[in-house]
Amino acid sequence: MTTDEVAKVALLARLRLNDQERERYAEQLSLILEFIAQLGELDTEGVEPLAHGVDRTNVFREDKAYPALERELALMNAPKRSSEGFLVPAVLD
Repeated sequence: MTTDEVAKVALLARLRLNDQERERYAEQLSLILEFIAQLGELDTEGVEPLAHGVDRTNVFREDKAYPALERELALMNAPKRSSEGFLVPAVLD
């Protein structure tokens, strides 16, 4: 990757880079792109695509219904409230 390409990407990303930073990023991004090219050389014939590198199963807890919090208890510390619920400032006209 050239410093001109880094400058173009920096402009698109709205980044201000000095000459030293452009040179350093050009070197670093070139190494990254070389590594990606190496990955493209791997034989992946017969390898099923994965969403994760590790086999995952559902890690969520079981979905159970619980009794709701009593209204008085829920509204107890509200700065403003009505008999029905919380009072908040209007955000729409």
